[in-house]
Amino acid sequence: MKNVTASEMNQQMAYSEQVKHLVTAGDKTPKALVITYGCQQNENDSERIRGMLKQMGYDFTEEKEEADLILYNTCAVREGAEQRVLGNVGALVHEKRRRPNLLIGICGCMMQQEHMAKTIKQKYKHVSFVFGTHTLHKFPQILWTALNEEKTVISVEDSEGVIAEDVPVYREGSPKAWVSVMYGCNNFCTYCIVPYVRGRERSRQPENVLAEVRELVQKGVTEITLLGQNVNAYGKDLPEDIDFADLLSQINQVEGLKRIRFMTSHPKDMSQKLIDTMAACHKVMPQLHLPFQAGSDRILKEMNRRYTQTQYLDLVARVKKAMPGISMTTDIIVGFPNETKEDFEETIKVLEAVRFDSVFSFIYSKRQGTPAAIMEDSISNEEKHANFDRLLEVQNRISREINDSCFGKTFELLVEGESKTDENMLTGRTPEGKIVNFPKEDGISVGDYIHVTVTKTNTWSLLGEICRD
Repeated sequence: MKNVTASEMNQQMAYSEQVKHLVTAGDKTPKALVITYGCQQNENDSERIRGMLKQMGYDFTEEKEEADLILYNTCAVREGAEQRVLGNVGALVHEKRRRPNLLIGICGCMMQQEHMAKTIKQKYKHVSFVFGTHTLHKFPQILWTALNEEKTVISVEDSEGVIAEDVPVYREGSPKAWVSVMYGCNNFCTYCIVPYVRGRERSRQPENVLAEVRELVQKGVTEITLLGQNVNAYGKDLPEDIDFADLLSQINQVEGLKRIRFMTSHPKDMSQKLIDTMAACHKVMPQLHLPFQAGSDRILKEMNRRYTQTQYLDLVARVKKAMPGISMTTDIIVGFPNETKEDFEETIKVLEAVRFDSVFSFIYSKRQGTPAAIMEDSISNEEKHANFDRLLEVQNRISREINDSCFGKTFELLVEGESKTDENMLTGRTPEGKIVNFPKEDGISVGDYIHVTVTKTNTWSLLGEICRD
C-alpha cells in the first residue's frame, strides 16, 4: 500500500485529540524540543512532526531544561551523525532522573535500521519511544502509547514506504519552504543506506503538490524548494504521463510564487527535457545540485552510479549551454574502498573542469547493510585524509575565484533574516543561491526582495550594500 487511507488518518486524528486532552489537563502548556540531523528531507519531516505536536497541544522551546518532550529526528547517512545522536541521548539520562515525566524520543532514518532500534531498547532505557521513517504519520498513536506505558514504545515497520497526505505542518513564518514531491530511492548506490531506510521511490500526486504550493503562497511563502531523494525521477511510478519537468512547468504557473529550487538530482535521470524546462521556466532559479560522487569510472562502477565521467561532463556542458551562468554544486565521497591515487586524481579533474560554486564532500563512511560495507579496502586512512585535504584546497580556490568574480555586480536578494555572524547585518540569497550579508536598514524586512551590490567577497559568502537606483 502506497497511500495512507483517510480512515487511518482519521484514527490518528482521534489519537491526537486524546493526547491533547491528556497533556493540557493542567494549568501549563507542555513544550516540545525537536532536534533535526541530516538532509532537507529530514527538516521537512520535522516540520510535520511539529505540526502534529502543535495539533496535540504542545508549544515549542529551544531549551532542553524547559522541554516536556525532547525528540531527535535522525540521519543514517554517516556514522558521525549517529554517534552525535547517541551521545546526546545518553547525556539525557540525568535529565530523565531529575524529571521522570520527561518524554524522550528518537525517530527518522537512524531508527529505521533494525540494529539501531534494538540498541536503543537495550542500552538507552530512559528513551520513551522510537519510530522509523515509515510510521511518522502514526506519531499521535505512538505518543499516546508512550504516555500510558512505562516501557519504551518501538514503532519500526519494514516497508517499501507510504505517502501520508493531510499531515499537519508547522513552519516558522519564513518566506521559504520545502515541499516534498517524492520519497525513497531505487538506485541502490553501493555506499548508500537511503533505499533501506526511506523505501522505494514513490511520487505524490501532482494535484497534492500543487495544492500545498498554493497554500504556502497564500501564507506568504514566495520561494519553495522541491525535495526528493532522487527528485528528477518524479512520476515514474504514477499512472498518469507526467515527469519532473512537467511538474516544474505546472508549479512555475502558480501565481504569487517567485522562486523555485529543487534537490537532489541523479545525473542518470537528468534529461534534456528537464534541462530545457529549467531554462524556459523563469521562476526556476539558475542553480543545480548534481552529485557526481567520484571522478573515476572504475569507482563510479563500484558505486553503481550508472554513468561515466565523460557522460557527467557532457551533461554539465548541456546544462551550462542552456543556462549560462548557472551555479552548480555537488556531493563528493573521498576514500571509497580501494580508491587509488589515480582514481582520486580523476575527481580533481572533474572539479577543475566543472568549477562548482561549492561542494559537499565527505570521507567514505561504512554503512551496515550496504554492499560497500563488506568490500575489502587497501587504502590507508592517512591517504584518504590527505586526499580529502587536497580536495578542499582545490575547491576552496575555485569557490573563492567564482565569488571574486561577483565583486561590483548587483543581485536581487530574498531577505531571509539576521546574519548568523553579525546581529547588525541581514542576509539573503541571490538567484544562484549565494549568501549575501548587508547592513540592516529601516523598512527592510524578512521576505522582501531587494537589490544589493557586492562590495566584498569571501570564500563562502559575499558582503553588499542596498542599491538605491
